[in-house]
Amino acid sequence: MTITASLDPTDLSTSHTPALPRSARLKADTSATHDVLDKRIMAAAPFDNQQNYVRFLQAQYAFLRDVDTLYDHAGLAALLPDLQQRRRYASIAADLRDLATSLPTDSPTPPFDAQLDLATALGWLYVSEGSKLGAAVLYKLAGKLGLDEHHGARHLAGHPDGRARHWREFTAVLDVVPLGQDGEARLIEGARAAFMRMHGHVEAQGL
Repeated sequence: MTITASLDPTDLSTSHTPALPRSARLKADTSATHDVLDKRIMAAAPFDNQQNYVRFLQAQYAFLRDVDTLYDHAGLAALLPDLQQRRRYASIAADLRDLATSLPTDSPTPPFDAQLDLATALGWLYVSEGSKLGAAVLYKLAGKLGLDEHHGARHLAGHPDGRARHWREFTAVLDVVPLGQDGEARLIEGARAAFMRMHGHVEAQGL
């Protein structure tokens, strides 16, 4: 008797499809909110003229100011050794100064406290880091306004090592870090909260 002769053919038809990576599931769970945000921003024609672009910059600045403390988060730093080099707050502040636009002086209510749990922090960071991929297209559009990595579009420029590589390094960590069932829910909530925070900044700028 052979081993293969004893197999039930139905066993082969009931094999499980491998689960999607956590990063892919998170993308699916937040795609509706993300799509609405992207469409609203592009409908405002932020690259048609410098005035529109400055309004877009101000919304971006507000969000990057919100998330800047993530790049000092001890838990995230333990997972991503290059976390400090990923921040863009200083570069977008320089972009505004390049265009003779004063930095906001208000002190908005922070979206989270300094003791933010790791899962929620990863959700926020997913949105911040993910926006760098879309920035590849925006950077090219900014070029039509005469802006580049040295003037006015610093925060949209890619990393010298490449956008895709940095994104893969982030998602490789995101996909494997233990979070637990409650952590999975907080991850999604954090990402959705980040997208909604940006929605608020876009509205505030009349985009």
